[in-house]
Amino acid sequence: MNPSLDDLKELARGAGQILREGYEQDFAVQHKGRIDLVTEMDQRSEAYLLGQIQSRFPGHSIVAEESGRLAGAEDTCWHVDPLDGTVNYAHGVPVFSVSIAFVQGGVTQLGVVYDPMRDELFSAERGCGACMNEKPIRVSMTTDLLQSLLTTGFSYYDLAITHNLAHYQRFAHLTQGVRRLGSAAIDLCYVAAGRFEGYWEISLQSYDIAAGGLIVEEAGGITTATYGDSDYLRAPCSVLAANPVLHAQMLAVLLEDRPA
Repeated sequence: MNPSLDDLKELARGAGQILREGYEQDFAVQHKGRIDLVTEMDQRSEAYLLGQIQSRFPGHSIVAEESGRLAGAEDTCWHVDPLDGTVNYAHGVPVFSVSIAFVQGGVTQLGVVYDPMRDELFSAERGCGACMNEKPIRVSMTTDLLQSLLTTGFSYYDLAITHNLAHYQRFAHLTQGVRRLGSAAIDLCYVAAGRFEGYWEISLQSYDIAAGGLIVEEAGGITTATYGDSDYLRAPCSVLAANPVLHAQMLAVLLEDRPA
């Protein structure tokens, strides 16, 4: 049995409630890397999600941020980020989300991103459009890069940070501005909703972008890897998302500055 979009929405809201209840409370914080954090709430949210998925959809494989890849059928795979925006969460910044995608046969079929602090639930089913709180959303129709507001993110790895700083500098001069929110899933959803015109980031994981990438596509945008590869979930993952006209313009800039 495969899940419905309503199943993903229910799971995202359940995990979001865990995060909302723990926000700005006392919780343990650990370092996975020099600046890469994991909190007790990441683990609680993920434990809830994995427990629900494994009990309701036994035999499916799962790729989760904290637990890694859990064995199961390769053609039915969940990509789960229980807390996208951990650094924000740990610092009391209310920009974070739960991201859940269901991939069948290598193609993302369902995607949900839930922002528990704003109670915004972004969702998409392949071929059925994208919504925010059940209302249809569309990407911005802006076609002039100079009139565009973009967003990006920075990896935890020094080399990726260095590469993206060059891209950031170029786009800062070519647009109205570039923001950095700290949640890849929210960045993608804001592109889908027309709040940002475009988003790019290098050095990500599939669970960061699987749901949001589909939501952008179903909202009329294009999602690829940063330098144009159509399979943005293939490691090493990266992303570029915008409406069709701006996607082409942003890709041209990124390719000009692509590191050797």
